[in-house]
Amino acid sequence: MQVKIENAKLGQAIDLLFNMPLKGKKSRHRSKLVKLLQERLKEVGDQELDLIKEFAGEDEEGNPKRKEDGSFAIDNPKEFRQQQDELFEEEYVIDGGDAQGMLKTVKEVLLNYDEELSGQKAVIYDYLCDAFEEEETNKGSE
Repeated sequence: MQVKIENAKLGQAIDLLFNMPLKGKKSRHRSKLVKLLQERLKEVGDQELDLIKEFAGEDEEGNPKRKEDGSFAIDNPKEFRQQQDELFEEEYVIDGGDAQGMLKTVKEVLLNYDEELSGQKAVIYDYLCDAFEEEETNKGSE
């Protein structure tokens, strides 16, 4: 089993999963997935900071240079935005192996979740369900 989640959706996915009331094995497996997503989110944040430094330069303390208004002093905003968008559109792939059981459990939790969701939580829920269901579709076409 393999699940792909866009970097831009990591924070919302963590929030949704973290706040689901679960017990036992379902809670443990959800927590493992949340931990993986949090690690990836930190990695993406570090990569974004490196990108900002690349386009804004660094001050004496190694922080990105800023303008007087506090915003980053990005040299080429269009190119920066393009590269930032590419970073956020990249997918984090969680693959079988040790994660196999965890992914199956979380898939079951998501597809059988019966609580009311609205707004952004409903959107990210739908996205996650699609991500887990897409794995089944791809497996069937191989």
